[in-house]
Amino acid sequence: MAKIDDKLEAELKAVGDKPADTVASTIKKKYSESVSNAAARAFADELRRKGMTEARPAPPGLLDSSGAERRMAGGIGAKKVDVTWSTEESGLLLGISIKSINFRDGRSGNFQKNLTNRRGDMLFEGVTLHRRFPYAVLGGIFFLDREAANDQTARRKSTFENAHNRLKLFTGRSDPAGRDEQYEQLYLVLLEASSTSVNVEAFRVGEPKTPIPLETLLDELMQLTAQRNPDFYDFSSGRFIKLPH
Repeated sequence: MAKIDDKLEAELKAVGDKPADTVASTIKKKYSESVSNAAARAFADELRRKGMTEARPAPPGLLDSSGAERRMAGGIGAKKVDVTWSTEESGLLLGISIKSINFRDGRSGNFQKNLTNRRGDMLFEGVTLHRRFPYAVLGGIFFLDREAANDQTARRKSTFENAHNRLKLFTGRSDPAGRDEQYEQLYLVLLEASSTSVNVEAFRVGEPKTPIPLETLLDELMQLTAQRNPDFYDFSSGRFIKLPH
């Protein structure tokens, strides 16, 4: 098992068991935020291990007194970003936005109710950050409860399939002059987590039949970051390397 799998498993187990779908919305919101924060800590820790030593969030005292996620100045206002790697010389170089949908809607019985809103939140972040940092690599990671792949009916596809279709237009930004709202790469992750076990399955948006390792997900974003900054960085054998000058 890759180190990122171990880290994410430990962080998500610490969140505890998922509440029932029938609990109050405030409890659901708190749980979803905890899932996103746990994933952010695991991803940032792995980025640091692989060479992006200033990646946030970080434990207090490692980078500064708080180590919290960074509030980045954007093109249309400041925005807190779940995971960041930035330098004083260049500003934001890599940002990762993390969203999650963990509960069924009480009326429809599926997970799709908040899909459009979460997509809108993510795209607003993309516009805000790309307008200020057009060369920044932005990755989006969308966690869905594993049952979102099985909530289809005779009249509609599953939330997992619909999420791929609704996000495909906003992934694959290969040019710094590309659309601000588009991400360099978007991923969907099916999640089943409790205090005793964690199961995740990651996919590039648009490829719902082909799961990829979490390590591949992070390596792809780091490789893109190196390609955007070829005079300063390289990515080789799973390590992000600062080039000598």
